[in-house]
Amino acid sequence: MKKILILSANPKNTANLRLDEEVREIKNALQSSPNRDEFQIITESAVQVDDLTRFLSHHQPTIVHFCGHGSGTDGLAWEDNAGHMQLVSTQALAKLFDLFQLQVECVVLNACYSKSQANAIHQHIDCVVGMNQAIGDQAAIKFSVGFYTALVARRSYEDCFHMGCTSIDLQGIPESLTPTIKIRRRRDHTPVNSQKDSSVNNENKGGKDSSVSVGGHVTDSVIIMGSDRKSVHNRSVPVGNDVIGGVIVTGNRNTAKVTYQKTTSLPAPETVNIQTELNALRDIIAKLETPDRGKINNAFEDAQEELNKPQPDKDEVGDALNRALKYAKKAEGFASTMAKLQPHLAKTTAWLGNNWHKLLSVVGLTV
Repeated sequence: MKKILILSANPKNTANLRLDEEVREIKNALQSSPNRDEFQIITESAVQVDDLTRFLSHHQPTIVHFCGHGSGTDGLAWEDNAGHMQLVSTQALAKLFDLFQLQVECVVLNACYSKSQANAIHQHIDCVVGMNQAIGDQAAIKFSVGFYTALVARRSYEDCFHMGCTSIDLQGIPESLTPTIKIRRRRDHTPVNSQKDSSVNNENKGGKDSSVSVGGHVTDSVIIMGSDRKSVHNRSVPVGNDVIGGVIVTGNRNTAKVTYQKTTSLPAPETVNIQTELNALRDIIAKLETPDRGKINNAFEDAQEELNKPQPDKDEVGDALNRALKYAKKAEGFASTMAKLQPHLAKTTAWLGNNWHKLLSVVGLTV
């Protein structure tokens, strides 16, 4: 059963919206369908900021529908304890839905100027609908009716979106281009178990020499602390292969050896088949075992979505790839994949341009 959670807010110091009518029409669309038993609709009105995490945790919805006021890049309008408007920032909303990405499939932001929030939430949720400008009450209601009429007919979320826009159009309302959708079509991946390629041993017995040995590649920072601050014995830190990021050494007479690999040149951007390189990076990272698999997949889907455009924005691709690598490098076994990633990431950064050469440091390369 799909749970639809409708959250509405119309603070006292904002323009009055016909939110009750929108909720009623959504309920009518669901209840008139022969498939109504497959859906459960839950409504919460006059929603306050503190309610958000509680409602999402308690109801565990599949679809979250917000109707109310939007304020562009400033966020969405909820209520404070006195019923007045309290904006929740775009970044905060994105972080909220990051916590529920395994549960929520679709978010509908039926509020003016909510495109910014839709784009941010889409980092974590596969399907998000927003509005690219102000939308009138009647258009918002007709969009909702069309969307949920298609939903209970077991249509895809993309079809539901188009049905909503068509419903606006059929009424002769000139706002059918106001709703926008961010949706990703996933590729199937089968994560392969990977073994740890690094080990850490730390002993200090009876004040004797102590050592920390790290095998393989180490990403980010390595922190070594002497276990006996009064000891005058040497502590050495041999590090195998490459260390990415930095090493912090504390304690008495600790030593650490750090090596980096330099790539002398990058290919010309026009010689790079970016689709081939992105597929290779994705396939290598897909073999990692990580709890952040969903976030990595989302980031690659966003990069692919941008690449599919006639004139892709390289910075959008770079930003998505940066997110994928940020989560991937925290996975156990990432060190063992770096050598495989290096040639593909080098070509990718060449295509992206100078601003994205910083991505090379993730796999131990510099220009």
